[in-house]
Amino acid sequence: MYFIELNSKALADALEAWGWIGVAGKHPFLVTAFADVFFEASDGIWFLDTLEGKLKKIPQTKEELMRLLTTDEGMELYLFAGFVDRAIREGMALTEGECYDFKINPIVGGPVDYSNVGKMSFKVALHLRGQIHDQVRHMKPGTKISKFVLVDEKKPKSWWKLW
Repeated sequence: MYFIELNSKALADALEAWGWIGVAGKHPFLVTAFADVFFEASDGIWFLDTLEGKLKKIPQTKEELMRLLTTDEGMELYLFAGFVDRAIREGMALTEGECYDFKINPIVGGPVDYSNVGKMSFKVALHLRGQIHDQVRHMKPGTKISKFVLVDEKKPKSWWKLW
């Protein structure tokens, strides 16, 4: 219930928006219900924290990590266990291809609060987070974000159908 299983294509597509952070050459092996990703690489274990928009090296081995994830501290730090437990209790269990996500991303002012948690397509959620963090990291500290717009990119109409 704290992890989701995905096919490698969906995961690769979702991680495409995180190329700027250095996930290339790292192999995902575990995805949390909140779509954070653990990677294995030649230099150790890495954690893509999509809330903070950071790729963090974890000093544990895979085995140590798995033990850590069974502790209260590890479950809260990495798995948002309290939110996941409450969502399941309140009938918001995930279905295939879904993850939990903040309705308004905390990086643009949304609260890290259960009232802001919903379900979303894993692929969309992880890709959007990568795009948002990529854009925000180029802003000056303290920049006010006044609106957030999703653009539906459609193919342009043929020249003879412009009217």
